Amino acid sequence: MSGTATASAPRQTATDGQPAGGRSATIAVALCIVTILLAVLDSNIVSSATVPIVRDLDPVHGVDRIPWLIAAYQLAATAALPLYGKLCDTLGSKKVFIGALATFLTGSALCGLAQSMGELIAARAVQGIGGGGLMSVTMVVLRQLGTAGPKKGEDAKPRSGDRKGSVGGIIAGAGMALGPWLGGALADHAGWRWIFYVNLPVGIAVLIAAVVVVKLPVRTTRHRIDFLGAGLAAAFSTALLLVTEWGGEDYAWTSPVVVGLAVAAAVALGLFLRRQATAAEPILPLSLFRLRLMRYGFAIQGLVGVAMMGSIVYVMIYLQVVRGVAATSAGLFLVPMAIGMTVVGLLSGRLVAAGWSQKTFVVSGTVCASAALALLTTLDTDTGLWTVRGALLLMGIGFGQLIGQLIELVQDTAPPAQLGVATTGIRFFQTLGTALGASLFGALLSRVYAAKGPGGTTSDIGHLTGSARHQALKAFVTSADVVFACATGAMILALILAIRLPGTRTRA
Repeated sequence: MSGTATASAPRQTATDGQPAGGRSATIAVALCIVTILLAVLDSNIVSSATVPIVRDLDPVHGVDRIPWLIAAYQLAATAALPLYGKLCDTLGSKKVFIGALATFLTGSALCGLAQSMGELIAARAVQGIGGGGLMSVTMVVLRQLGTAGPKKGEDAKPRSGDRKGSVGGIIAGAGMALGPWLGGALADHAGWRWIFYVNLPVGIAVLIAAVVVVKLPVRTTRHRIDFLGAGLAAAFSTALLLVTEWGGEDYAWTSPVVVGLAVAAAVALGLFLRRQATAAEPILPLSLFRLRLMRYGFAIQGLVGVAMMGSIVYVMIYLQVVRGVAATSAGLFLVPMAIGMTVVGLLSGRLVAAGWSQKTFVVSGTVCASAALALLTTLDTDTGLWTVRGALLLMGIGFGQLIGQLIELVQDTAPPAQLGVATTGIRFFQTLGTALGASLFGALLSRVYAAKGPGGTTSDIGHLTGSARHQALKAFVTSADVVFACATGAMILALILAIRLPGTRTRA
């Protein structure tokens, strides 16, 4: 289908009611927060439950399919992101929100009913298509819930002191930290299928309440969706994510498979950019990148994705491999980070609503996150565990300021008619940053360990004894410190960009 818009004469924009106020607004915001938690928890909750899943569904060959089990959700969610943004701007965010939630719940039910690894992987992809929309569309809904109804001929503006959009980003970050712990707890005490079944009663209640309570504008102007552009974006992100998943692990970096995927990603990106430059209604308008705040916001969010991957994943690996902490107990180390993200994020949001500059918190957030990552570069085989907890708390304080304020910054800067694509755009850049960070840091860890270790890979450490084990642990710590140093470099680059941001304040 052609993506060229042939919009008919614009009709009067309808609404399904005025933006919710009072108790209705509180209920609607609570529904959004629960929805974001569902989606973000499911994006990484499976990682700590892979052993019981494999033992139940495919004890012989299931281990080989674990990477697909984890990647299926992320691939589907990322590929669908750009299309969700355009659908919000075209159809209205409430309809898209309900559709994404229904898709997510369908995928959750199918995951719980799966009888083989193949069925579970396919169901995770369905769940990811819905989950990707929830993590971005819900932030659009939150923004519109905090938007005053416009006067005739005017655009909607955020109410002073009522900026709910940043809450979504903060809760999403906290959910990322708590997901692995929750997955392990459910798998240990209720069975792995309840990781998915628990979504159903909560999600169905949210779905029914959203239909009744959430009142948002409804678009009635006809548009054609740029499905070609959406397909090219999906092809690019899927190829890129597969490179990061397979490169250096399943296939060598110079293998025909990885090189072919890299070439395919480059070609798809080139075609996508050309399409966005020529389509009448592109799904990610290049005009957004002419706005300085938008460019820097996207770039900083991408660097945050890189750094968060370097912190969360490799701190967990350090605790389990070097310090012998059990997987479930290691997840509890992320609680200080989640607390820091939530408390400081909410506080900074209130201060911005009171008139403080958003730039202040973006700069402060990058400084705190850089300091935390720099502290992690000092880890050794006998570093005190409270030092690790302190670094994660400081990291939460930094990321809590960044994630919420960057989303608000982009939403403030975007033209009102492009709120959806701007919001999904910043999520898209964070996701790509996370994927690239996983690939680069994984390759870096392996190379440094191979150069300094006793031979073999990091997977062999658990089987070593005596001096060989001591050497392996020292080599692993050295390798992890190099990863944290690179993550620190990414955040310092984000700090440089943050300093260059123009001073920003909330719109009155």
